[in-house]
Amino acid sequence: MNNNKAIVVFSGGQDSTTCLLWAQKKFDQVETLSFDYGQRHDRELHHAAEIAESLDVPHKVMDLSMLGQLTENALTRDDIEIEEGEKYPTTFVDGRNHLFLLMAGIYAKQVDAKHIITGVCETDYSGYPDCRDAFVKSMNVTLNLSMDEDFVIHTPLMFLNKAETWKMADELGGLDFVRYNTLTCYEGIVGDGCGECPACKLRGRGLNEYLAEKQAADDPEGGNSDELQS
Repeated sequence: MNNNKAIVVFSGGQDSTTCLLWAQKKFDQVETLSFDYGQRHDRELHHAAEIAESLDVPHKVMDLSMLGQLTENALTRDDIEIEEGEKYPTTFVDGRNHLFLLMAGIYAKQVDAKHIITGVCETDYSGYPDCRDAFVKSMNVTLNLSMDEDFVIHTPLMFLNKAETWKMADELGGLDFVRYNTLTCYEGIVGDGCGECPACKLRGRGLNEYLAEKQAADDPEGGNSDELQS
């Protein structure tokens, strides 16, 4: 398999876009792969395509609409409120990352890509089981055994909190690009989003934390904080 080719599992949000910028620094050939699983806002897919085009990487959308038919959650059903559930938030989609990585592995083999990158993180995401490092490592073994290949799944954000993810984007030269062009908001609002949904609150809290740290490092005497997200 081509050791300089990578597939980025891509939603067009903050995390996967940061991973795309990371991949472009690491590999000669990078492609993005998005999934249509009946998500609440199909704008996500259009937006992912726009980001891929602006960063000059190929983008493919795969139909996984059956996932939305199988599961009941707030990301695939308009009639379910986004809120904390008994065990996980109602935004948890059973089997989503499992299925995404399986499909990404199958696709990677077809296009001769050895590397798969996913932006899952076990630090900030409410303990979703398929965002955990142990799950991803087990999935890497499963893909390799199932197709007799030697895939490598990369998780650059696995142990970073949101502030550290913003720092990574900045170090990759993409802080403003990620801040103003990505879609993380559950209400489908680009950039800083609605500011009210759990995804926006997490993203905004991390951004403000990172900007404050950066400002303190750049100006130890203190300055204005106009850059902070309200």
